[in-house]
Amino acid sequence: MFTGIVRAVGKIVNTAPIKEGDQQAGLRLTVDAAELDLSQVQVGDSIAIQGACMTVLSYADGQFEVDISQESLSRTAGLDKLGPVNLEAAMKLGDTLDGHMVLGHVDGVGHIAAFEPVGESYLLQIAAPEHCAKYLAFKGSVTINGVSLTINDVQDDAQGGCTISINLIPHTVAATTFQYANVGDAVNIEVDTIARYVERMLQKIKA
Repeated sequence: MFTGIVRAVGKIVNTAPIKEGDQQAGLRLTVDAAELDLSQVQVGDSIAIQGACMTVLSYADGQFEVDISQESLSRTAGLDKLGPVNLEAAMKLGDTLDGHMVLGHVDGVGHIAAFEPVGESYLLQIAAPEHCAKYLAFKGSVTINGVSLTINDVQDDAQGGCTISINLIPHTVAATTFQYANVGDAVNIEVDTIARYVERMLQKIKA
């Protein structure tokens, strides 16, 4: 379980293919943890990388390694190449929940439709796919690349997807990989887990 409050912007510094026979089964990532405190991290612990929950295989000298399957690679963005990534270690019992309940399970990949300064803040617009759209609501929570954010507007499109608008304060931009964001970039989306439970309950009621 995570909070969606990024603790450090690290960097994927190496990717190595994992082979099963002649087939590639995924990648082993080496991540520079930057300011993320690894002093309490153990092998088997969870760390969210760009919003995707990964299991620590080893750690040393400010870096750690994780394996990501081909299936996970096909359902996420930004984990198959070198570059900056948002990092958050799993929350502990008693930690404050400054963002919202985040599972680290990416629900879909969207794209940045707009990213521009507006007054003292930034407007971020994300085009979300159809299977995520029904869970995205005005003033609801969403996780983008591991960052807990509040939706300020939702505009449905003719294809069944939607575009959500989010206000980012300068601190959020500076403390996350949004500082490197560009229009067209793919992003990992995790919808609010409460919305999933509400949908399931409504399904059972209708049944």
